[in-house]
Formats: sequence, C-alpha cells, structure tokens
Amino acid sequence: MSSTKYSISEILNELGENREDYFQAVAPPIIQSSNFHFKTLDSFREKIVNEWTSNIYTRGNNPTVHILRKKIAALEGAEDSIITSSGSAAIAMAVISQVKAGDHVICIQNPYSWTYKLLTNLLARFGVESTFIDGTNNANFIKATKDNTKLIYLESPNSLTFEVQDLRFVANFARENNIITAIDNTHCTPIYQNPLSFGIDIVIHSASKYLNGHSDILGGVICANNHIIRQIAKQEYMILGSIISPNDAFLMIRGLRTLALRVERSDSSCRYIVDHLAQNPKIKKIYYTQDPNHPQASLIKSQMKGNGGLFSLELNTDSMQEVEDFVHSVRHFLFAVSWGGHESLIFPTCAFYGVQGIKPYLPFQFIRFYIGLEDQELLLQDILQALEKIN
Repeated sequence: MSSTKYSISEILNELGENREDYFQAVAPPIIQSSNFHFKTLDSFREKIVNEWTSNIYTRGNNPTVHILRKKIAALEGAEDSIITSSGSAAIAMAVISQVKAGDHVICIQNPYSWTYKLLTNLLARFGVESTFIDGTNNANFIKATKDNTKLIYLESPNSLTFEVQDLRFVANFARENNIITAIDNTHCTPIYQNPLSFGIDIVIHSASKYLNGHSDILGGVICANNHIIRQIAKQEYMILGSIISPNDAFLMIRGLRTLALRVERSDSSCRYIVDHLAQNPKIKKIYYTQDPNHPQASLIKSQMKGNGGLFSLELNTDSMQEVEDFVHSVRHFLFAVSWGGHESLIFPTCAFYGVQGIKPYLPFQFIRFYIGLEDQELLLQDILQALEKIN
C-alpha cells in the first residue's frame, strides 16, 4: 500500500478506483468470483506464493475488497488493512495474532462483550491470561504489567459509558516494554480519532457501524503497519477464512462516500440534543464525551476531534416500570443493538435484568442512545415526551 497522504475527500471518492480498468464505470464493479485462472504455469507459480496480494482465490484477496482495503488503510493513516466479515472477527484475529500460551493481556474493564468472551472464555482455554483494569488511570497499566505481558487492548471511548484512555501514554509505555497495543476505534471512526498517530500499533473497527453506515452488512477492519498486517494475513486471516464478501465490500465502498457527512451530522445532532437535556430533572446523569465538565475533558480534546452520535443517560427513577414505560414511549428511536446507521436507536440496560445467565454491571435506569440522521428537533421532542413517563 502507498504511504502517500490523501485528503478525506480523495480517499472516499477516488483512492483505489482505477476506472480505466473497468470500462470507465463510475462505481467499481463487484467481482463476484471465488476463483481466478492462470494462462501459464509460470504465472501461477509467481502468484501462488502470496494469496494475500494476488488474485488467486477470494478467501485471500479479491479486486473489490482490495479497493476497500486501500481506502480504509488511508483513512487511518496505516500502511495496510485487513477487511473481515465482522467486527468480532477483526478483534479476534488481531488479538490472537499477538499472543500464545503463557502470555498475558491487559484490557480495559467492561470492553465490548465479545472481546471479553474472547479473552476470558476462548483464549483462557489455551493458557492466555488477562487482567482488566480501569484505563482512565495511567498507573493501572504499569501496575498490571507482567514479564509475560504481550498486548494492551483499549477501547477509547468505551462503547457504553465512554471512558477514554491516554493513548500517547499507553503507546509510549508499551513500546518501552516491548508490548503491542491495539484499540477498538469504532466509536470515533477515522474522522474523529486516528490512534496510529499517537503511537498505537493496531486499530480495529466494527465496520458494520459508521464505516458502512446503512445497517445492511457486517464487516470488520484491522489497520496497522505492513509487518503486522502481513503477519496476520499469512496466519490468522488465511487460516480462519473470514474475508468480507465482494458484494459487502461494494456496499461498504458505497457507504464510505458519505462517511464524513453522516458522522458530522450525527455529531451535531447529538450535541444539540444533549445540550437540551443537560438540566432535565428527570435525568440523573448524562454520559457524553463532549461535556465540558467531563472528568477527562482535557484528554478527550487532545485525542478526539468529535464524538459522533452516541450518548447515554440514567433516568431519575427507582421504578423499573417507569423505565420500561419510557422505552416503550419513544416513537422515533428503534429499540436495537449496534449504532452508526441512518436510524436512531436506544439500547436499554433494563432489557438484561431478569434474564438468566446475565448479570448487568450497569443500573437498570441506564440507556444508550444513538442519534442518526433524522431531524434533531424531532428526536429531541420524542425524548422529552417519553420523559413524561418519569414521575
């Protein structure tokens, strides 16, 4: 991949799109082929040594996916990227690639649920130890480090309560101790945060969210330098076979065209709504990274250019029934997981209370909101009318 710097506009609309190679079509084609043929043995011998860079079999590389790879890598300022069939696949490949039996991982507390299960259920079976820490305190990284620590895993911000970590400190500390760093950057997108610029080694995204932006595909992203990407590509990526399909890669390329517009619209609408809810007596607490009174406000400003569409709140009630009434009263928010599409969403913790096998760590009054692309005043008034259910 080229290390040339491009503007966001060039990346989203031009990079990797050699239209003279496909009939001058404005949109890149979907090369919906699993297999590619060779005319001679010599050409086959030349390509077969590296399925990752050659068009041999779509499990390793595909022309449509390759266009997407170039765009994603450039967005994060990375030398290369891997596109996977889900965010969970990207997380698993990135983590597994850096550890072996007997190694130790430091992870921020309360990460994405499948990250937690990867570390505590799967990798623990193979002798990989994990320690979960409050990543808002730099000293905790030092205290948790052992002689066998090989990876520090971050989410900044966390996807529910939005704690951030000091990326510069963690990157410098890890490098001094020969530890690889990885971060889930889904919350901010490359528009609002570029962790590689702070020294982080591996950046991961659930591309199902903002990068695609239309809630119609699953995808994941790993961005890093050439050495790390090739290491993952030759082992975990090829062995596990979790490439994104050409059709889904095409849809993500289409979604990327409007990435900056969508993220900026969600960001401005979210800010408007939070500002108008800030003093509402029926809300006990609001979780929002751009709150000027946020305890990590200075750090957030130094790392993040914006927030996007996520915020959370705790309703000011002790009644489970009132919380449920609130959830059922909103008219323009869908009750669903995930975020990053055109549609606004709510994700209420109360749904997990009373469910066998689940022990929520957040209060039942806690609700995460995602602000999509609908009219901001419509969404605000919807929340205000639902708050009337809280006495």
